[in-house]
Amino acid sequence: MINLYEVKETNQMIEQDNLDVRTITLGISLMDCIDSDLERLNQKIYDKITTVAKDLVKTGKEIECDYGIPIVNKRISVTPIAIVGEAACKKPEDYVTLAETLDRAAKEVGVNFIGGYSALVSKGMTKGEENLIRSIPEALAKTERVCSSINVGSTKTGLNMDAVRLMGEMVVKTAEYTKEQDSLGCAKLVVFCNAPDDNPFMAGAFHGVTEADAIINVGVSGPGVVKHALSKVRGESFEVLCETIKKTAFKVTRVGQLVAQEASRRLGIPFGIIDLSLAPTPAIGDSVAEILEEIGLERAGAPGTTAALALLNDQVKKGGVMASSYVGGLSGAFIPVSEDQGMIDAVKAGALTIEKLEAMTCVCSVGLDMIAIPGDTKASTISGIIADEMAIGMINQKTTAVRLIPVIGKGVGETVEFGGLLGYAPIMPVNQFSCEAFVSRRGRIPAPIHSFKN
Repeated sequence: MINLYEVKETNQMIEQDNLDVRTITLGISLMDCIDSDLERLNQKIYDKITTVAKDLVKTGKEIECDYGIPIVNKRISVTPIAIVGEAACKKPEDYVTLAETLDRAAKEVGVNFIGGYSALVSKGMTKGEENLIRSIPEALAKTERVCSSINVGSTKTGLNMDAVRLMGEMVVKTAEYTKEQDSLGCAKLVVFCNAPDDNPFMAGAFHGVTEADAIINVGVSGPGVVKHALSKVRGESFEVLCETIKKTAFKVTRVGQLVAQEASRRLGIPFGIIDLSLAPTPAIGDSVAEILEEIGLERAGAPGTTAALALLNDQVKKGGVMASSYVGGLSGAFIPVSEDQGMIDAVKAGALTIEKLEAMTCVCSVGLDMIAIPGDTKASTISGIIADEMAIGMINQKTTAVRLIPVIGKGVGETVEFGGLLGYAPIMPVNQFSCEAFVSRRGRIPAPIHSFKN
């Protein structure tokens, strides 16, 4: 039973500490839309999305009004389009028409993003999957709300280095196709290792083939709430610190659970998972970096940062899993640069580098996220950075991701504005030594020995 104190406490978290539900994401299977005729396929996709999701935005707004809980985004994820389109799409340009259909459907139902322009190629690529990957630059340039993700590795299969090399080239090409918008297309493109089927957060969301026909997944937030709670226990022991994070994560996740159950009931669609990630925004006080500073670091990136982030991530998960029967997605703490004011400040102060961020990704939820780099960075260098991050995920049996933005025409020390939740970022330097010969090798890096569990 929720008592009056808990109601007041939740209201305070919303009003003062930036507590919100970051997204209700409706996952929709497009498997029953598959058709060998491209025109029929596009029509089936549009019809299914606009039918299943017709009440999503309205329902989200009603829940906001009824409970006073901000729900920042209403989104859709769909079956990886490489699978859906393979029978009809014979060339990259065919896949672009599917991206345009997704964008049109997203606009019709009013969601801000639709994810699933995706391919799962951790062990190899079909011709259709390669065509989708090669279509990404044009697809993201011609659409506003479509997000793309490519899974190039897993602990079970190893790393598909042909796909890693190709994705480095596609990131550069996407930057060039959207250079008039400061290479914004790259902000909607993420490369994964061990991508989960039920992630509600963009740009990596897609509706896995193991999922039901439609599902409601909710992503919560709450870095400001955690920071506020920790400010009350400054100087206390690690035991007190950990208990505080766990209790706060429990409260935040309960809010998400309530929203998910209500959305499921009102839409008549099964509840999938709660993703209990601490997802920062550019707003003051809504920062994972500031939590790390509250724990005791002068700046994010200082010695001790990786340990502090590991502690935070683990305690968020321990507290959150007690608040919901179904926790999934990524869950933990995100460390995007452009979307976190504390991270931006740490980069500007010289405390945080790409190399330190890579070390932090060993213990956080995702990986190298929303990092702006010089526009003249070589495709092979980007492929090398992707390979490094994918290796962390593969060896450590965790999800890792890369969302790099080579901003055409800008260099180190300049700043790029993306706007909204995507924020702004200083251009960060990258290592200039070449890895061309390494990423040009063909084939894949084998799975680690501990993957063999059958």
